[in-house]
Amino acid sequence: MDKLRAIQLFVRLADLGSFTRVAEQTNASKSMISKEISRLEETLGARLLHRSTRNVQLTHVGEGYLQRAREILEKLEDADNFVQDQQQHPRGRLKINAPMALGITDLSTLFSDFMKAYPDIELDIHLGDENIDLVEQGFDLGFRASSRPIDSNYVGRPLTRFQYRVCVGPDYFNDHPAINLPLDLKDHNCFVYSYFLGKNIWPIEDGITVQGTLRVNNTMFMMEAIKSGQGIGFIPDFVSREALEKGEVIEVLENSKKPNLTLYALYPARHFVPSKLVQCIEYLEQWFANK
Repeated sequence: MDKLRAIQLFVRLADLGSFTRVAEQTNASKSMISKEISRLEETLGARLLHRSTRNVQLTHVGEGYLQRAREILEKLEDADNFVQDQQQHPRGRLKINAPMALGITDLSTLFSDFMKAYPDIELDIHLGDENIDLVEQGFDLGFRASSRPIDSNYVGRPLTRFQYRVCVGPDYFNDHPAINLPLDLKDHNCFVYSYFLGKNIWPIEDGITVQGTLRVNNTMFMMEAIKSGQGIGFIPDFVSREALEKGEVIEVLENSKKPNLTLYALYPARHFVPSKLVQCIEYLEQWFANK
């Protein structure tokens, strides 16, 4: 039995609570994972898990073993990272999570440049707007654009700032009244971004409650509906920039008070930060500073 492998599977199973989810993440079968955990229990002479058809629950012994197993794996990772850090050039894999629209616009260019500068670092980039736990999903680095303080469970490095724009297609006003004040939005078809923390309250001046015929979890999809003159969107400028420059949409309420979006690079707090991650974050900071 590969005891280290069994310990890694046990910790991941404790984190995810499901043999199915562990199997999906490790590309291994549920039966193989179950056998590995059973062999580990036999070697230890103690039951670590209560199994059922729906979930997995740690025993009292399992909870204590989990705490110590985590410490072992963290120290092993630190040892590997130390050796890697001594190399002249950083290498290895970085698993990165980023918002969909930002990944397709600004970050695609950024990481193309990064790959040229660091050809020995392998990037595993996942684009998605849903809020995920970086640690649980095994990400080394995540990007979050937020107008609010970030989660204190992570180390957050501010990279740059973006602005919001209230965008509408020029043809929209052929059939709708003008928008001169934020309160005018209440009488218009305002689209809502599903993951927006303010829900259907746009943070313009003191906050405006809006409603409309479209709710969508992707701002680039929303932008296409805006271009066609179907409604109005509260859009970050990394999504709206090109359409505004081309005249495909126009900005209203330009002088009204709106919050800024700060783009953060987030990574889990740890004693030893791998050289490849340090190099990546420093590169990000310099890239945005020169942009």
